[in-house]
Amino acid sequence: MYTPIYLKTYEEGKLDEKIEKAYTYLKRCTICPRLCKVDRTKNKKGICNTEMLPIIADYFPHFGEEDVLVGKKGSGTIFISCCNLLCIYCQNSSTSHLCEGNVETVENFAKMMIELQSMGCHNINIVTPTHIVPQFLKALKIAINMGLNIPIVYNTSGYELPKTLKLLDGVVDIYMPDFKYWRPEVAEAYSSARDYPEITRKAIKIMHKQVGELLVENGIAKRGLLIRHLVLPNGLAGTKEIVNFIANEISKNTYVNIMAQYRPLGLAYRFEEIARPITEDEYLEALLYAIDAGLRRLDSFCVEFLRRKGIKI
Repeated sequence: MYTPIYLKTYEEGKLDEKIEKAYTYLKRCTICPRLCKVDRTKNKKGICNTEMLPIIADYFPHFGEEDVLVGKKGSGTIFISCCNLLCIYCQNSSTSHLCEGNVETVENFAKMMIELQSMGCHNINIVTPTHIVPQFLKALKIAINMGLNIPIVYNTSGYELPKTLKLLDGVVDIYMPDFKYWRPEVAEAYSSARDYPEITRKAIKIMHKQVGELLVENGIAKRGLLIRHLVLPNGLAGTKEIVNFIANEISKNTYVNIMAQYRPLGLAYRFEEIARPITEDEYLEALLYAIDAGLRRLDSFCVEFLRRKGIKI
């Protein structure tokens, strides 16, 4: 039976050190690659529009995530409001851009984790956590003392600093980063983050080094790396280059979800090249790129789509 890694870190007294270090980063905020350098301990706001306390939009057992996270009783998802990346086409712009939600104490944050565990959820899935890592670590300690003992999923855009990931080493069981863009100019156009590709490549390598390939027991993920990639219209995401990077520089056994749900939401209508959904042919092409790269551990949705097209992997 898998024991979450954070319990060992807590028992060894290392979690307190991580919490203390994390909060020092908020004094001149450098918790993410935006490096806003505002004093969030005095309730100043940077790009993420978050002060000292986290804003939480909602929490519930989620059945729309990957099958290996959902199982029979759902992934215990906590949606953090605001974001450090702010993609113009975000499907959750009311929470990411407009920060809809409630300001919560870390104690309430911890209670949400315990409530989700009591519902039978297979994991605690923290969505868009980058800008509130210190608060998450503090809430986690409280939750451990209340009996938390299921895996932590760190559900991120991939736009992470090495020093922040170091804080999460020995804390996060499952890293679930996006890899959104390969080309800097595309990342700049849609997320105002020209350095996104370079930073995300480094981040994913660090994540893989920390947790390894995805460990699945009885159909449920327990530990490891799960990469998501959203296909954009007109090949703009750089899918071919991204899957080749994963296969050649991470591992061909990496669990990858090539996602087809792009819709032109938010401000996407202003850009003709992304002002439409992707086509079936574009999605199939993306999956064939992954297969050609040697990736075989694709999400069940990807496998089913290929099966309907008469393609087995």
